[in-house]
Amino acid sequence: MPFTLAIVGRPNVGKSTLFNRLVGKKLALVDDQPGVTRDLREGEARLGDLRFTVIDTAGLEEATDDSLQGRMRRLTERAVDMADICLFMIDARAGVTPTDEIFADILRRRSAHVILAANKGEGSAADAGVIEAYSLGLGEPIRLSAEHGEGLNDLYTQLAPIADALAEQAAADAPETDVDLPEDDDGNDGDIPDHAPTASRPLQVAVVGRPNAGKSTLINRILGEDRLLTGPEAGITRDAISLNIDWAGTPMRIFDTAGMRKKARVQEKLEKLSVSDGLRAVKFAEVVVVLLDAAIPFEQQDLRIADLAEREGRAVVVAVNKWDVEPEKQEKLRDLKEAFERLLPQLRGAPLVTVSAKTGRGLDRLHAAILRAHDIWNRRVSTAHLNRWLTGMLEQHPPPAPQGKRIKLRYMTQAKTRPPGFVVMCSHPDKMPDSYKRYLVNGLREDFDMPGTPIRLTLRSQGDKNPYKGRKSSGPSKLRKHLDKPGKPRR
Repeated sequence: MPFTLAIVGRPNVGKSTLFNRLVGKKLALVDDQPGVTRDLREGEARLGDLRFTVIDTAGLEEATDDSLQGRMRRLTERAVDMADICLFMIDARAGVTPTDEIFADILRRRSAHVILAANKGEGSAADAGVIEAYSLGLGEPIRLSAEHGEGLNDLYTQLAPIADALAEQAAADAPETDVDLPEDDDGNDGDIPDHAPTASRPLQVAVVGRPNAGKSTLINRILGEDRLLTGPEAGITRDAISLNIDWAGTPMRIFDTAGMRKKARVQEKLEKLSVSDGLRAVKFAEVVVVLLDAAIPFEQQDLRIADLAEREGRAVVVAVNKWDVEPEKQEKLRDLKEAFERLLPQLRGAPLVTVSAKTGRGLDRLHAAILRAHDIWNRRVSTAHLNRWLTGMLEQHPPPAPQGKRIKLRYMTQAKTRPPGFVVMCSHPDKMPDSYKRYLVNGLREDFDMPGTPIRLTLRSQGDKNPYKGRKSSGPSKLRKHLDKPGKPRR
């Protein structure tokens, strides 16, 4: 997974110039006047064989009020928190300023990987500033000239090992998905590894939902302590935070994500980064808990989040929060189940649990639902059972005959798990209507007890099994030649 590099520093040190050089386009405004960049700007950068996302930030200022400078600083600090690596730039010709020292201290505390660059480093006039940069305590500075492209090889040398370490960590954190299953021609379940969570491979759960649905409050309640910042204001959580916990004897890694708003409402680049971070957390999860607000459930964005999790092939649990303040619980629950079946047919049967993050009610049901969803996500059905089931489904409702050509379903097997994936060998797979695929998928859910989990169904052509097709038949032609010879009477 590509990493994110944030270019930070005080105004007018050349951040936007370097940004433009890394992305290969003049996307950012560049001017001698400080403070031209007032927003975050993202671009797809390349440096040698490295591909990464680079963020151009506003100049770090010491303003702490609600002025433009204050907002620019807070925006930049959030970019620092979300970036994998920070490139801290100073002006080598101006030397180290008191402002540089203040923000070097901020970066030491807030960023795990900081690279120091002394920009405008061409010529002897920059020698003193480069030497002075060592005093910041951020290691050896890179001597850069963003304007002339000098020093980029040194930047690559420092980025490459960090990028490799981040890639290894991402691979270690990513769940194992789309697991190929061994063939089981004898009808047995095959040699399938145990999927039970362990301390070394905890069950990975992402809690997602709209802003102010109570995600951080819920995780604090599960933890039994206030580890995450909460409040009545929407959008306090700005980046995805992962926590390793033991919840009722189950090792878990829980991702708390920033609230995902509708795209039209994402005005600030800050929220755009938050949404992309939340989507990344979904990809790192095995089970996704979609947390709804009981007062306003199943808004358009809730449906998009649940659909995203299903498309990514993750097990889904829907939790309805703030149930303690709901006056008409039975009627509300009936309406919720009806809306769920109607609006999310692709997640038919997924668990819907009512909880109260404030009081802790319903957390035991949520824990059980997560474990069951994870178990179904790993479900394995033998080939023998599948083909007996397929015979019954075909007798009950034969496939259609588009353009007079009957589609024959010959054989079925499970090829993958996490999520379950099935392959059907048939004739004319390209002519199979989606309605019949849904008929088979819904049957799998119901008959093999796989509610809610994504099910992948692939149709493949088995090919013609006639061993003589395409061969030249020698017998009859030789006989005819023999009979047609002169002097031989034909009988």
